[in-house]
Amino acid sequence: MTAANLRDDLLTLDQAGQDLLFRAARTANTFTDEPVTDEQIAAIHDLMRYGPTAYNGQPLRLLLVRSPQARDRLLPYLSSSNRAKTAVAPLVVVAAADLDYHERLPELYPHRPQARDWLAADEDARAAQARFNAALQIGYLLVGIRAAGLAAGPMAGFDPAGVTREFFPDGRHEALLVINIGRPGPQAWQDRLPRLGTDDVLRTI
Repeated sequence: MTAANLRDDLLTLDQAGQDLLFRAARTANTFTDEPVTDEQIAAIHDLMRYGPTAYNGQPLRLLLVRSPQARDRLLPYLSSSNRAKTAVAPLVVVAAADLDYHERLPELYPHRPQARDWLAADEDARAAQARFNAALQIGYLLVGIRAAGLAAGPMAGFDPAGVTREFFPDGRHEALLVINIGRPGPQAWQDRLPRLGTDDVLRTI
């Protein structure tokens, strides 16, 4: 099966929606000065929160870095190539995993009340679940940002331990990713890099 054989009419989402979320969407490196509002972020979260997570745990937590003072605290922990664009991005978000997400399971997973105690008893397994499922939610978040007509610039080039200490000193949260968000600016995109084909990824047994 090759890309030429794939048909848009096999997908329920129309081509404009497919392009908005995937084909035309890119990682942005520059942004306009247009602000990203709390209302936009709330709408994005209201969409992405329906993505599945284990035990319906929803461990992702988002820290909106809005004030200049908070931005100044964050920048030293970024790699040198990420600092300039982050300094001027309309909004910067630190995506973190709530390592104590299990405390909400009686509310979020009420048909299996013992799940909270299972995870409370195994700190390592709980932390691994928190990181994995928060990473899943980050994927939903990026698609949600695109659905809002915005662009995201996710960055793994930072000191996670340093950001965790700086912004989550209680030890309950662990920083996973820093994301710049806004309307794409001039020369926002790099050339599209190659993507693996269907034959490279799918295997039937």
